[in-house]
Amino acid sequence: MPPRDDRDFEDKRQQIIDGALQVFASKGFEKATNKDIATASGIGSPGLIYHYFKDKSNLFQQVLEQRLPLMQLLSHSEELMTKPIEDVLTLFGHAFLRMAENPTSLALFKLIMGEAIRQPHVAEIVNRIGPSRSVAFLSSYLEQQMAAGVLKPMNPNAAARCFAGSFVAYLLTREVFMQPDAQQLSAEVMVETAVKVFLQGTLVAPTDE
Repeated sequence: MPPRDDRDFEDKRQQIIDGALQVFASKGFEKATNKDIATASGIGSPGLIYHYFKDKSNLFQQVLEQRLPLMQLLSHSEELMTKPIEDVLTLFGHAFLRMAENPTSLALFKLIMGEAIRQPHVAEIVNRIGPSRSVAFLSSYLEQQMAAGVLKPMNPNAAARCFAGSFVAYLLTREVFMQPDAQQLSAEVMVETAVKVFLQGTLVAPTDE
């Protein structure tokens, strides 16, 4: 068991992360202030945030990495690289869409995506933390599966975007454009179908060998 001081430090960090998630989800990255975050976190002074985080960008990164399921999954990327392809794609899809189960995380996704379009420096921060890591992992994993003869040879970067893009489209049509048929389509069915469609087009069949 870690020393009490270490536990107290981490407990306070998590408290600030929870408060920051609420603020970022309601105000976005640019408009969120240390005062807002301190109030939402229940800490006394906004300046106390810098005792636990380097700056607002670092705090934002920790919010995404520790509160979004996909980022938590990617923290185990080395282990994922050893798993069968259907398992990895299914895990990836479910982790991506699990964000929609949490109203605060979903609000953060919608607000930050809009903000990233308007503010290039916010886009750079978001991309570095999430999309670039996600695509890099998928590309590397798919390339490994191609080298092993599991998947047909193709551009792994394009293949990664084809797979991940299906979930982005699902969230946009379901949660942003509020399309009725998308709202009736469960995340479980979406993941199962996306994996099946992707593998039908990419798996090496016995006759291809």
